[in-house]
Amino acid sequence: MKEKQNTSNRRNEILSAAIEVFAQEGYYRATTMKVANKAEISQPYIFRFFSSKELLLEDALKLSWSRIHAAFAQVIESASAENLEKELIQAYEIIMRNNENEILLQMQAQTIRESNIVTLMQEEFLKIQTTVYNAFKTAGVSTPSEKTLLFLARGMLCNISLSLNLPKLMEIDD
Repeated sequence: MKEKQNTSNRRNEILSAAIEVFAQEGYYRATTMKVANKAEISQPYIFRFFSSKELLLEDALKLSWSRIHAAFAQVIESASAENLEKELIQAYEIIMRNNENEILLQMQAQTIRESNIVTLMQEEFLKIQTTVYNAFKTAGVSTPSEKTLLFLARGMLCNISLSLNLPKLMEIDD
């Protein structure tokens, strides 16, 4: 059991390092050697867990998306209909604040043209869209499709604001 736990911990450490390296360097400039250095392990050790850099990226992305899915599920389970949108926004803001590299990684992944990465990003965005739409619809929000579109658009603007360190994009002064 302890060996399995150590293996799981090591895998998670590699994923954390990969998220940071990919987010800061970009996927194409990042190397498994840079990830290994960040994780303080040997490069060959990465390949015990991930057979390629691309599969490492896939798992890093899946981890980052799972955090958003879990946070949204928790809000949907507990929020009142009146506070649903506000609490979803707050949950995403917490993720952005605490996991900035994951958001930057997702943004970069939107420009990667490898078919498996495109498919993964499409699937994850559609899951979020469906989750938010169903939550709004169940909560009785009027025009749930439009609310979902605006919610996702606001999230993307938040991402741009974060990546450019331009909080002014998010200011509302009226």
